[in-house]
Amino acid sequence: MSTDYNHYPYGSQRMTTFAQNGMVATSQPLAAQAGLDIMKQGGNAIDAAIATAACLTVVEPTSNGIGGDAFALVWTKGELHGLNASGPAPKSLSIDAVKEKGYEEIPAFGFIPVTVPGVPAGWAELSKRFGKLPFKEVIQPAIEYAEEGFPISPVLGKFWQGAYKKFKETLTDEEFTYWFDTFAPDGKAPEIGEVWKSKGHAETLRSIAETEAESFYHGEIADKIDQFSKEHDGFLRKEDLEAFSPEWVQPIKVHYKGYDVWEIPPNGQGLAALMALRTLEDYDFREKESAETYHKMIEAMKLAFVDTQKYVTEEKEMSVSVEDLLSKAYADERRKLIGEEAITPESGTPPKGGTVYLATADNEGNMVSFIQSNYMGFGSGLVVPGTGIALQNRGHNFSMDPEHDNALKGGKRTYHTIIPGFLTKGDEPVGPFGVMGGFMQPQGHLQVVMNTIDFHLNPQAALDAPRWQWMEGKTVMVEPQFPNAIAQILARKGHHIKVALDGGGFGRGQIIWRNPDTGVLQGGTEARTDGTIAAW
Repeated sequence: MSTDYNHYPYGSQRMTTFAQNGMVATSQPLAAQAGLDIMKQGGNAIDAAIATAACLTVVEPTSNGIGGDAFALVWTKGELHGLNASGPAPKSLSIDAVKEKGYEEIPAFGFIPVTVPGVPAGWAELSKRFGKLPFKEVIQPAIEYAEEGFPISPVLGKFWQGAYKKFKETLTDEEFTYWFDTFAPDGKAPEIGEVWKSKGHAETLRSIAETEAESFYHGEIADKIDQFSKEHDGFLRKEDLEAFSPEWVQPIKVHYKGYDVWEIPPNGQGLAALMALRTLEDYDFREKESAETYHKMIEAMKLAFVDTQKYVTEEKEMSVSVEDLLSKAYADERRKLIGEEAITPESGTPPKGGTVYLATADNEGNMVSFIQSNYMGFGSGLVVPGTGIALQNRGHNFSMDPEHDNALKGGKRTYHTIIPGFLTKGDEPVGPFGVMGGFMQPQGHLQVVMNTIDFHLNPQAALDAPRWQWMEGKTVMVEPQFPNAIAQILARKGHHIKVALDGGGFGRGQIIWRNPDTGVLQGGTEARTDGTIAAW
């Protein structure tokens, strides 16, 4: 029987999921269930988030891995905490060093864009500070899936096939051999429903679990990464791994129509979503499916985006402050640029003053918004031999212009696309939300937040709503189901509207909201991926 598992000719409907004791929402059913199982074993929402994240490196390697970065927002005991587990460029990497290798721009693949992986240290740090169960126990489900295998799900299979075809044509040097050994062991990408396993991945996870990630940064795994990099003239060294530690940061926010919307501060791009909301807060949006509503959202988003792309990098390296970018005075100035016609955005001067996302909640009131990624799918195309570690290519986001705020520099963290979100009202948590997918992420955050606050959509409907994505200049991509009549009006306003073939490029999100009176949890998950909610 030949079946197309990515073909669904009939409209289907997801309902909001309700539960009282615990909830895990993510893009892969097996990972969500693993997180819930850990919660049922006595773990809290933080333990569940770590277990789910570790599993996702196995069951969704097209979007994340052990060699990537992570960020988290953790609500516990009445307070929101931020964790930045993104790694810097190797100390020996520089603009001149890249040019000496014959490049004018930072390539997407190979060792040049590889930065220090932050994921394992991020897991260990979360466990150490807020977890209840032993770290080793929390990582165990991921080890079992890597060792025993799991069947490939539909959207996962689709992206895996796409990556394999691209890599087979373009990644022909010897250093990329190990990616094919790991992710195409039979000379092809695994088919949907086929069982795939990775013994090397299992051994690496076991070592991380037993040493609380010490082996990754100071021990045997660090030695393997160092050796692989040296063999292929890479910049990453054991010294770079040894110097790394995640950073606890103060989350940033804007107040939007009765709610506080929270993001991780730079080097993340969550600032773009907050700036757009700040610009839009003085408008009274009465109707969602209105060309005027969409027009204002798009204009505010692209004005915010050009600013973040100019200024966001490691926060201490920014030439303007977060406070200035989020100031009401600056938002008022930017709002004046929004007229009846689409504009080509330019950055302003503020007054001086391939990712996975998951959300968890438990019955103790703990909630986690967590995101991790290799960037651009599988990352750099490099896998450390025998380990299952796909190294990220996050350094591709650095600028080669030495005058740019985000200029490449050794030991510096680059502009980062992955961002977890969180919503509060007064002193109460509403809950975690996120929409993964490169530069779509702040745009997804803006749309989901406004769907919730301005248009009173339930969490599932807030995710289901057709999305748009500003690309550059006046170009806006819309999903196939985006209202055609509204698209035509936007085109008459000067927007260059392009209709996508599917929703694959419009982000994949999860939401968990908590009723402050009853503690009941309500979750929405993404129809654009293999998303699911595990609850009890």
